[in-house]
Amino acid sequence: MNTLSPFSSNAPLGKGVQVIVEDPQGLIALSKPVGVLSHPNQTGEEQRSLIKAAYSLDEECFTYRNSKGEDERVWLLNRLDSATSGIILLARTEALAVSIRKHFKARKVKKIYAALVFGRPLKPKEVWQDRMSVTRQRGQIRTDSGAGHIPSEAHMQLVQTNTNANPIISLIQLDPKTGRSHQLRVQCRKHQLPIVGDATYGEFKLNRAYGKKTGRKRLFLHSFLTSFSYEWEGETHEFSAQAELPDAFNEALTS
Repeated sequence: MNTLSPFSSNAPLGKGVQVIVEDPQGLIALSKPVGVLSHPNQTGEEQRSLIKAAYSLDEECFTYRNSKGEDERVWLLNRLDSATSGIILLARTEALAVSIRKHFKARKVKKIYAALVFGRPLKPKEVWQDRMSVTRQRGQIRTDSGAGHIPSEAHMQLVQTNTNANPIISLIQLDPKTGRSHQLRVQCRKHQLPIVGDATYGEFKLNRAYGKKTGRKRLFLHSFLTSFSYEWEGETHEFSAQAELPDAFNEALTS
């Protein structure tokens, strides 16, 4: 049983970061807004990070001072690009972090994303199976669906379409079955549904026109649901966290 004081009352959370769930075992779900880093990549980026504290890239953990002036550590379990909003998980002990990371590696963690895209799917539900290549260029990851060999799968479901928008935009739900870098952004583009505001894989002219018309300038990709069961200290625990859609999504669907 976790005897640490409540995480939300002690940790120096980044700007706009909110605690969604903290279970008794020490597993935490945070909601990260757009523009916040999952962790600082170099010295000086702490103030832009999920937690405004020192971070060890090797151990994948933050170290911060609690309200009693004592050092506490918390381990990062997954990441989101700074331009993507939504759920990030943390663990308050290293042993729990090791256990949950095995669940991620074994694809036992269900993650659902919401994406606002230009256009409308031809079918309300589709299974996308594509081949991708992933490369690193000047320290940045780039993914391509043109001539790759890495299998990538995601299940797409249409949620809502705003036919009054020009161009038409739709809200879709994405359930990735594989975890490739930038997978959902690339698959949306490949299936003629580029994500609104995607400056790397999206439609530049549409993004520019939409941003100028509406003032909404962000990548419209949001991790809104994470759920799984896990074994800990001889018992099975159910964990589920949901991060509400940002206001910008709802505004885009109703205007």
